[in-house]
Amino acid sequence: MRLGTWNVLHGAATADGPVDLQRFADAVRGLDVDVLGLQEVDRAQPRSGEADLAAVAAEALGATDHRFAPTLHGVPGTWVEADVPGAPAYGVALLSRYPVTEWRVVPLPRLPRDVPLVVGRPRRLVVVRDEPRTALLARVAGPHGPVAVVTTHLSFIPGWNLVQLRHLARTLRDEEALVVTGDLNLGVRRARLGSGLHGLAHGRTFPADAPRRQIDHLLGRGVVASAPRVHHPPLSDHRALSATVVPAE
Repeated sequence: MRLGTWNVLHGAATADGPVDLQRFADAVRGLDVDVLGLQEVDRAQPRSGEADLAAVAAEALGATDHRFAPTLHGVPGTWVEADVPGAPAYGVALLSRYPVTEWRVVPLPRLPRDVPLVVGRPRRLVVVRDEPRTALLARVAGPHGPVAVVTTHLSFIPGWNLVQLRHLARTLRDEEALVVTGDLNLGVRRARLGSGLHGLAHGRTFPADAPRRQIDHLLGRGVVASAPRVHHPPLSDHRALSATVVPAE
């Protein structure tokens, strides 16, 4: 089955740009994968037309199963962590054309304090607080056997993203056929060493227009991958990745 990952920037071409739902649906359809992990996904947000982007993507892909896992609620600038039914939300999603026999949400460790961080050009020191992070697992009944597929969006804070990845790897240690997808905010070497998994697709993914590094990943264990590809959809500040994956014999 063909697996993919894409940080969709809430369906916009730029951080402050408008969202065109048809363009977003066309971009997802163009990836033509069987299982897709999405990050930075909106649900009922005014900036994305109050749409359920996971549902829009699932329909475009022809997915029979999909799930959205919120990490923040409310609207940008007034985020809250409490889950209010029907309220605007933001998080990660998984879509599958194959049946999903189990869904699981794995909360990831949260840095408990504000931290100083040097950002921007020219460089400046700011104090930041990370948002909640989570991983979403789907046990997919693929044509060659079951595969546990996970998507996540790790912290942008250096070092803490490794803590989260190691926690996730420990949680998933009993999974025999496993693929972790997502925006890990880590380079190739750190993602591989931090997870103990193999890279299944390689290529620069960020920033999309002139990518300098790979921070989006397909990582696996107990699977064989072929035909890796980097996609450049007409949306988001990230490129997408895909590969064909089967359980190892």
